[in-house]
Amino acid sequence: MRFSERFRATKRAPILQVLKSAVATVAAWLIAGWLIPGPLPVFAAIAALLVVQPSVNQSLGKAIERSIGVIAGVVIASALGLIFGPNSWVILVAILVALVAAWAARMTAPTANQVAISAMLVLALGGTSPEYALDRVLETLIGAAIGIVVNALIVPPVLTGPAREQLAGLGSELAASVDRLASALLAPQRPADLTELMLEVRLMRPMRDAAGEAITDAEESLTLNPRRSAHRDDLAEQRRLLMRLSPIVTQVGGMTRAFVDHYDDGLAAEPTVRAIAEQLHRVAHDIRLAVHLAEVDPEPMTSAIPALTAPLQVAAPKSEHWILMGSLLEDLRRIREELLEDEVDTGPPS
Repeated sequence: MRFSERFRATKRAPILQVLKSAVATVAAWLIAGWLIPGPLPVFAAIAALLVVQPSVNQSLGKAIERSIGVIAGVVIASALGLIFGPNSWVILVAILVALVAAWAARMTAPTANQVAISAMLVLALGGTSPEYALDRVLETLIGAAIGIVVNALIVPPVLTGPAREQLAGLGSELAASVDRLASALLAPQRPADLTELMLEVRLMRPMRDAAGEAITDAEESLTLNPRRSAHRDDLAEQRRLLMRLSPIVTQVGGMTRAFVDHYDDGLAAEPTVRAIAEQLHRVAHDIRLAVHLAEVDPEPMTSAIPALTAPLQVAAPKSEHWILMGSLLEDLRRIREELLEDEVDTGPPS
């Protein structure tokens, strides 16, 4: 790992997110300073800076985390300051007590750190009176509230676009894997060809997981988001489509595994193999048709009619091939059911 990779991200945060953090910090500084005269409103500025997150829901969670940490830290610092007075060593004691208290309360690591930092700041800035402690708590709450408001009002983030891109990529790769398997059924395969076929089909599982994570992130970005009504139906359609594609990913992987494990040069001579290959090409067509709605810039479809409409006529295979033929046909039947299903039931009826 290069040294720069320890502190640099793979890509920059959106510039809008940086601007919102700056606006929230400045607004918190000015408003808290106006409402609570006295020391510089450091707590408000820090709270606003930390609360502006990639989604409004995350901002609310960070605001709660920040507020609890500050309240606990201020209480600990004020208590120790009243007992031992304004001695420098009390700051170290406060940090230790804060960390132990946070550990005992099973707080998350960020909240525990916030408790210790707040306790240290209160004592370092020289405030141990109850009035000072109360002002710092109110100041933090003001900063957190401003951070939430700024994040919600200034173009709140919606992550449906990245989810669509991930889903389109999954559909494209899934259709390509099906086409590759169909072509492999009809042509002699070298060991290197079979290995490449398995390596390519294994790409689909991480792509499926990435699409699921992207849709989950998009769902979270709509929580408490004023713009959610305009994107809710689109995201629900993406989730339904992923639920249709997920079992097909498993079935195509299983079909490819079965083909590689039971391959011999006589497969292409089986009467049913050509029919199965034709059905697989139709599967690939219908996968592209299903994912068409999820593509960001969809290309015109060659046919908008599902291709899996005719029954498959099966001839008896040779004895050494019947296990593979049966496995391929069963997986093909399951894929057909998924692709021809008009609607996936995502939960109990309302």
